[in-house]
Amino acid sequence: MSNKIWLITGSSRGFGRIWTEAALQRGDKVAATARSVANLADLKEKYGDQVLTLELDVTKPNQVKHVVEEAHSHFGRLDIILNNAGYSLVGTIEEASGDEVRALYETNIFGSLSVIQTALPLLRKQGGGHIIGVSSTLGHVSMPLVGYYCSSKWAFEAIHESLASEVKPFGIKVTLIEPGAYATEFGSPESLKFTSSLEIYSNLKNQVLEGLKTMQRGNPNATPEALFKMIDAENPPLRFFLGSQNLPLVRATYADRLKTWEAWEEVSNSAQGS
Repeated sequence: MSNKIWLITGSSRGFGRIWTEAALQRGDKVAATARSVANLADLKEKYGDQVLTLELDVTKPNQVKHVVEEAHSHFGRLDIILNNAGYSLVGTIEEASGDEVRALYETNIFGSLSVIQTALPLLRKQGGGHIIGVSSTLGHVSMPLVGYYCSSKWAFEAIHESLASEVKPFGIKVTLIEPGAYATEFGSPESLKFTSSLEIYSNLKNQVLEGLKTMQRGNPNATPEALFKMIDAENPPLRFFLGSQNLPLVRATYADRLKTWEAWEEVSNSAQGS
């Protein structure tokens, strides 16, 4: 396995920080980005020329273009584009304002798209690469209070599935990383934004939040080895779970959906017409 060159968004905390450091520790080179480059200063001190630290707000398309092109020019190529920047909006469907939902999509969807669309011509020219998007188990299932976050991941999944088919002829691979619940900083103020609150939903919120307190969370520091096995594979998967709870949950969810569709199959088929 030859050393790889990464561009990682959201490198200052959570999975982004853990994976950035793990890639550097194994000898890879990383263009590490964050909204505040000061939060990456210690990486530069420790890894020197092995890391390029860049300020990046993915909601600013011009800055995205400049940063991706600078990273590519600096290292001469980019093997892995890892879109990790994102956050969650907490609130019911009724409570969230249009502006809050648009802001969520600006980061979680349009920010990632800016990175992908800027990187694609560079990856085609160099003859390949690997685009990786950090999705979630919630890209397959939805939960109360995070419906809009889930919706952004459902959209994220669809975009990457189409992208994978479109860029395969150019030797470009696409993978969706779908973590389950992990003890990362995703619950921090930087990663969670809250809507206004309506009293009518208080009981629901209390039930959900109490359930989250007892939820088993994985150790994020256990993820790099699995991540590297996927990345170094000759044929990496389009979808890749991180954690042991994902597959049972998604399997049960899809079984329930199939059961419902099958129960209504006769009625559905009658709508086909002759």
